[in-house]
Amino acid sequence: MDKSQILQVVEETGLVAVIRGMEPAKMAKIAKALVAGGVKALEITMNSPQPLKMIEEVKSLLEGTDVIVGAGTVLDQESARAAIIAGAEFIFAPNLNLKVIELCRRYDKLVMPGVMTPTEIVTAWEAGADLVKIFPANVVGPAFIKGVKAPLNQVKMIPTGGINLDNAADFIKAGAVALGVGGSLLDKEIIANEDYEALTGRARAFQKIVKEAREG
Repeated sequence: MDKSQILQVVEETGLVAVIRGMEPAKMAKIAKALVAGGVKALEITMNSPQPLKMIEEVKSLLEGTDVIVGAGTVLDQESARAAIIAGAEFIFAPNLNLKVIELCRRYDKLVMPGVMTPTEIVTAWEAGADLVKIFPANVVGPAFIKGVKAPLNQVKMIPTGGINLDNAADFIKAGAVALGVGGSLLDKEIIANEDYEALTGRARAFQKIVKEAREG
């Protein structure tokens, strides 16, 4: 896929699964369970065990599908380049690093830096960010998204951090184009018990909320 198609996947499905700290041995089953639940954007964080290996393996596992695999918690240029070489199709970050945006543009990869203020949002957008990650979203809440979208309606925002089944709809209704969801989707107990049917069910629940919130 080219970058425009990758962006389309994120926007159409409205959900990026943030996969952090998972055991590499469980990664294939986790990925399959999420995809079965309708998730098409999988983010493997760089502070997970063997993240580059997992990116490579999940990419290979899902080859030929319309599922995209990216890297998260990318703090610097070096990490971004390593992730891209490993096959990451998008780069997700908790912080705003202009060098990371520059590198992703050089390689024509989707980049979503973390921001928390109007100044950071505009700085990231002007530097070429494809979306901006409002992080941590639960600290500022849906009202912040709605407030900054008034003067900055051209900016595509993806709140991440503390998104759950109770507040997901509110963030979509406030103007978010997609949501980054981690712990409330990849529940620790579900993963520990290897209850992959439950994981698929939770993924479906999030996708349903996004769809219904968009419909009004």
